[in-house]
Amino acid sequence: MSAAKVKMRQKKMRNQPASVQYSSISPLNVDNGGDTPTTSRGGDGRSDAHQSTERPKSSHHQRGWVCGHQKDGGGYAREMPKYITAGAFARARAAEVSAMLKAVTKTTGSSHVFGALPKHMRRRAMSHNTKRLPRRLREVANRMREKSLQAGSKKKKEQAKSKSRKARRRHGNLLLEFNRRQRKNVWLETHIWHAKRFHMLKKWGYCLGDRPTYKCYRPCYRAMSSHCLLQDLSYYCCIELQGEEHKLLASLSQLTSKEAGPTFAAALCLSGRRQGSVVVYRAGQYPSQPLGPVTFLWRPRTQGSTHRQLWIWAHPTLKQDLLPELQSVCQCCEAVVPPVVLEVAPAEVVPAVESEPKAEKTPEVRQITGTKRKRSHKDASGPPAKKILGDGTRSPTTPVTWKSSSTGIVINDLTMEIVRYRLIGPQSHSVLAETLEAATDCADMNKSEPSSLWWPEHCKDESKMNLHQQQADVFHILKGIYSTGELPTGTVLGLTVDDPRLTLPTKKVKALPCVKQAQEVDEEKRRELMLRGVPEHCCQSFLWEQSVRNNVTDHKISEQELNRMRSEVLVPGSRLSPTPLQGRVPILLVHQPGKQVGHEMSSWGAGWDLLLPKGWGMAFWVPLVYRGVRIGGLNMSLKHSQNKGAPHFPHDYPDCPAGVRFQEEQEAELLDKFKRRPPAKRTNYIKHGCLAPFRCPWQQLAEEWELIVREGGEERGNRTQSTTEADTVMEEMTSHQDVTVTKPPSRFTVLRNRKAVKLLSSWCRPSTSKGQRSCRVGEVPLLDRSAKISFLATHGMSVVWVRLSLLSKGKPELHTILCVPTTEDLKLLNKEPGSSGPQEPPHRDHFKSRIKCRKKCSKKPAASSQSSDKTEGKGLDLPSASDPNPITTEDTKSSSSPPSDLVFGLWPDPLPSVSSHCSRVTLGWVTQGDFSLSAGCGEALGFVSVAGLLNTLLNQPREHRGMVLLRNPTSLQYRFAKINIEV
Repeated sequence: MSAAKVKMRQKKMRNQPASVQYSSISPLNVDNGGDTPTTSRGGDGRSDAHQSTERPKSSHHQRGWVCGHQKDGGGYAREMPKYITAGAFARARAAEVSAMLKAVTKTTGSSHVFGALPKHMRRRAMSHNTKRLPRRLREVANRMREKSLQAGSKKKKEQAKSKSRKARRRHGNLLLEFNRRQRKNVWLETHIWHAKRFHMLKKWGYCLGDRPTYKCYRPCYRAMSSHCLLQDLSYYCCIELQGEEHKLLASLSQLTSKEAGPTFAAALCLSGRRQGSVVVYRAGQYPSQPLGPVTFLWRPRTQGSTHRQLWIWAHPTLKQDLLPELQSVCQCCEAVVPPVVLEVAPAEVVPAVESEPKAEKTPEVRQITGTKRKRSHKDASGPPAKKILGDGTRSPTTPVTWKSSSTGIVINDLTMEIVRYRLIGPQSHSVLAETLEAATDCADMNKSEPSSLWWPEHCKDESKMNLHQQQADVFHILKGIYSTGELPTGTVLGLTVDDPRLTLPTKKVKALPCVKQAQEVDEEKRRELMLRGVPEHCCQSFLWEQSVRNNVTDHKISEQELNRMRSEVLVPGSRLSPTPLQGRVPILLVHQPGKQVGHEMSSWGAGWDLLLPKGWGMAFWVPLVYRGVRIGGLNMSLKHSQNKGAPHFPHDYPDCPAGVRFQEEQEAELLDKFKRRPPAKRTNYIKHGCLAPFRCPWQQLAEEWELIVREGGEERGNRTQSTTEADTVMEEMTSHQDVTVTKPPSRFTVLRNRKAVKLLSSWCRPSTSKGQRSCRVGEVPLLDRSAKISFLATHGMSVVWVRLSLLSKGKPELHTILCVPTTEDLKLLNKEPGSSGPQEPPHRDHFKSRIKCRKKCSKKPAASSQSSDKTEGKGLDLPSASDPNPITTEDTKSSSSPPSDLVFGLWPDPLPSVSSHCSRVTLGWVTQGDFSLSAGCGEALGFVSVAGLLNTLLNQPREHRGMVLLRNPTSLQYRFAKINIEV
């Protein structure tokens, strides 16, 4: 019998009692009516079980009852038992009878009553028409059918069929679906446009475009270098502060320091002519506990008033730390509850398909199950759903305004209230000049009549129209400028423009500077604009007023109305004349600086930021796209920062709370990706000498270098580590490091003191990217032991931002190790300038055998503890003295961890010494690395320990000062690189 038949028979017989089989020796061996076999009591003392296992030689000598047919064709034995127990026999037979009745009456699975019929009488149509069943089974079948229908209706709640795709794609249904999906993640106004062309990413509570679906890395770089790249930065959070100027400056001064650069009180920024940027700290905690970088913009002063208005723009991950700190220093703890609006505002409409009220079902109008749902007349006459503008995840009762009764300062959260686009490239001003046109006057309108629109009311004021004309003249001068980088950094221009949809071209055209317009511009005015920027009174904009923003958003012309107006034009394709009164939009143009540090590619990546009221995002986005710009996402923002040599937030801010959270998320993501690969295909980072391939232990690095310098580590900083010296370093680190699971408090800081960074840069001898030409520096003190000690007295636990350029081939990767070259390495560089560099000796994996042993132990849980201890002792390979990274017994004990923490190829926590783990001393790590299209070689950005850098520079010869080694986590090959600290 096959295995399948055996299983089938066991399934059928699972409710039956065990088969009865008598012993072949004696009928007396079976008692109680065949239920319980008893053991024999023969003189030989053998049990009946042993005797029954012996197969008889011939079937003719079988005795007793045997279940089933015999192989030789013989029948059953006729010998019967001599006596039975009546009670036990009756119980056994009763169990068999009850099992037989149960098997007959039980209905199986999905067959229900049809299982009671013979197979030749069953028909498929019986499940639909019960009259095809015999009369005796019709009643039961009808009851079961009604029961199944009731269960199905409870489960599905009589839900109709899903709508067809044509119905789902209707505007009303599509809008309901989009509003429902905006409950969890905020959508930008350009979300639908990006979702069709980009890989979308859910980050920081937003749905953002990460990178395009088509290959465009080099075209985007060319756009940033020669034309224009467009990005949507509306996810940046805007916080508005209003109050007296001196009170605002007194409160904000607690968050900044003049040592780190210009603050909120910088003269040019305070006047409203320039946008400023600053790194914000917790109140009174400089230089420790930084929060992150912010940009700020003051509204220009009004005559006879000390009341000021300030916008602070911050990254969404920084807002959760910045907003409570601003409330604390400004003493704004009184939340202003938003008024309850009876009308449903666009930003508060969050309708969904599930929440639609259902009409009461009457007998006449009853929806039949299985038919498509039609919209009732009552639903059709109701107000249509409105598109969500702003933050759809925020509750209408959530406070967005806080005020202080003592200082009079008011804080408003304007997140998603202002649309912000960034144009990067030398021709950004040409794109803006072709897309935007200054608003026209309302000459044909009777100015005595009141209007609900904001622009006709402003046209009645002569002073406001004079200001608008001056701003339009400055914008006209902007067309004659050759490159965006020629303007002063952070220049601000306020303007009111016409609806750009009115001048939308029929085809995509590439916006280029017009030579004819450039010749028409007055040369003296253009030179004045390039040297001094925009006058202060022209920086004013009506975008600062909330009433104007709301008026512009509420009275925007819809696409349907605009298309109807276009269809009525006599000449198809011509501009609408006169311009509709609703088509005037106040904007702000803010100049964004390019590369500001270093001596190469000055002003690369400069551009403009375009600030708009909410609701007008797509009205400006499509006309900009039609001017031939490239579109970038989050990935291109990172590359833009990398090419400028500037730290990118939150990636390159390891001492900020947002940077710490980002590093933890990145480590979890990379570790999960590493574990998804099979062990045979993973990189063994232990053999490559990489302790932390998915994160950078900055705190441990700063502590170790402070200890090395304090205990006289000058000799260790520039040597080839031998076994004895490495043992000494490891013992020191083991005794110094607190081997606990808890993480030490983050006491290290990033060096942001301008004077200290300039001094450190001069000691590194700043040079060009490949180190061929040295740059002139002023008189600086010489680097000696006393200068090093005095510098480290205040900045010993700091790391500094550096740029590294490879001297030969190579492409730095994320978390690349920065090491100190030995004397032999520098001799090799002198002998062979184009040398690839030294190699790291392969390390031994001391945990590989332990992982194998623990896997074997997990497969054999019944093994004794003594044998497992012996196996573990044999399997653990202790490092020998010839290893490049020997470890002590204390390190071996400390590195032992539970089996769940051991991952093949990764060093478990706590880590040993990160500075002395490899054959070259570690200085820091790379946070951004790639092949630079601008420099033509591999470039990296990262941090190094200030103590380690000074110790290295002091021990290096002058001709090789600032030379370091780079090594990728997945490689053993070192590459020579020049270190630059750009200021």
